[in-house]
Amino acid sequence: MEKRYRLLRGVRAAEVQPAPGGVGRGSSAAAERVSDDLRLESGDFLEQRRRLAALTTSAIGAYAVVGLYQFGVVRRLPEVPGAVFDADRVDASGEAYALGRTPDAALGLVSAAVTLALAGTGDRHRWKDRPWIALLLGSKVLVDAAGAAVLFAEQVTRHRRVCSWCTLAALANAAAVPAAWPEARAAWRVLRSRR
Repeated sequence: MEKRYRLLRGVRAAEVQPAPGGVGRGSSAAAERVSDDLRLESGDFLEQRRRLAALTTSAIGAYAVVGLYQFGVVRRLPEVPGAVFDADRVDASGEAYALGRTPDAALGLVSAAVTLALAGTGDRHRWKDRPWIALLLGSKVLVDAAGAAVLFAEQVTRHRRVCSWCTLAALANAAAVPAAWPEARAAWRVLRSRR
C-alpha cells in the first residue's frame, strides 16, 4: 500500500538516495529541491516551465525527424497530404545546409536543447533568487520564435512549399513565448526593485 501511495503522490528525491560510494555524481539539498519542484510542485511558474519543456521537446522531435532526412538516414520524409506541403523539397535545398555548412535541423536540435536546459535550471524560486535565468530563458524563446518565423517565411516565399515538421517546430517555438513571459516579467520586476 505504501508503494502505491508513493507512486500516486510522486517520489521525493530524498527518498531515493543511492548507496554511498560507487561511480557517479553526488547530490545536494539544492539539487533535490530542483528535482522535487520540477516533478511534484505547483505555483511559482512551474506549470509554465513544464509547458515549455513539452513544447521544446516537441520541437526537438520534429527537428530529429528532419535531421534523419538531412543526414540521409531516411530517403523520404513522411508528409501531411496537400499541395502546400513538401518537406523533401524544403529540407534538401542548399539553404538548409548554408549556416555552418551543416544540416539546419542539427542546429535546431542544439538550440532547442539549450532552451530545454534553461527551462529546467533552478528551483521554483529562481525568478526571485536568480532572476537572470528566467530573463535569459525569456530572451532565448523570443530568439527561437523569431528564427522559426524567418525560416517559415523563407519556405513560403522561396520554395512556395512548407515542411510540416518544420512548421510543427515553428509553432512550438511560437507557443513557448507566452509560456516563458510571465516568469520573465516577474524576474524583471524583482531586478528593478533591487536598484
